Amino acid sequence: MNSYQKNKQQPKFNMTNIISTYESLEVINQINMHVHSGEFVTILGPSGCGKSTLFHILAGLLKPDSGQVFIDNEDVTGKTNLVSYMYQKDLLLPWKKVIDNIALPYVIQGFNKKEARDKVQEYFEIFGLSGFEEYYPNQLSGGMKQRAAMMRTYMNEHDIMLLDEPFGRLDAITKLKMQQWLKKVRKKFNRTILFITHDIEEALYLSDRIYILSDRPASIIKEIDVELDQSDFLTCTTSEGFNLLKAEIIGLLHTY
Repeated sequence: MNSYQKNKQQPKFNMTNIISTYESLEVINQINMHVHSGEFVTILGPSGCGKSTLFHILAGLLKPDSGQVFIDNEDVTGKTNLVSYMYQKDLLLPWKKVIDNIALPYVIQGFNKKEARDKVQEYFEIFGLSGFEEYYPNQLSGGMKQRAAMMRTYMNEHDIMLLDEPFGRLDAITKLKMQQWLKKVRKKFNRTILFITHDIEEALYLSDRIYILSDRPASIIKEIDVELDQSDFLTCTTSEGFNLLKAEIIGLLHTY
């Protein structure tokens, strides 16, 4: 049983009747979505369908035309600094060393540089960055930059994490390694994660549930519970259940 299944009585956060337009363009059409504490939920849809707009609404960076966002049953529509948000790009500051990039959330909170460094130091081994504390971002590989960016996201210490296609720019081998690494980190920290991708295999390998979105204006085509053995990538992706779900999702995306 997934950890979130013990907490199904009350969602950690949910969006109700979300509608959003940009100028005269309808981007999101009447979306209702929920995520339980400790759950890993993926939003899967074609590029440009409005997935990132949903994240901006969840993070309070954009107010919907109508609808509400709730965290722990409290209306937080338009409120910021309640979730951790990792964008598609790593957004590491090139003039700062890796440790100072990762410690930035604590500096913003008012800790001095040494205190902020001390607070993040113990996590470098967990995130596979031990020994790279004093490097600059341009000295890291693509995968290591994403680890650093995700570590900084974790340091925000919010229970809810929004991950917007964090592995989309990586090559296939590095992407698989990062997916496996994320699964290990998730077990360690048990955060509530909402994940964006347009990679069907990635969604099925990582997720507890998947929301399938239509092309713009985005609406939910289907909500899928992923009940697969996800302990090993090869076992998962070669199973009959995996291939049936993948075929179903492909069919839905082509239909809508």
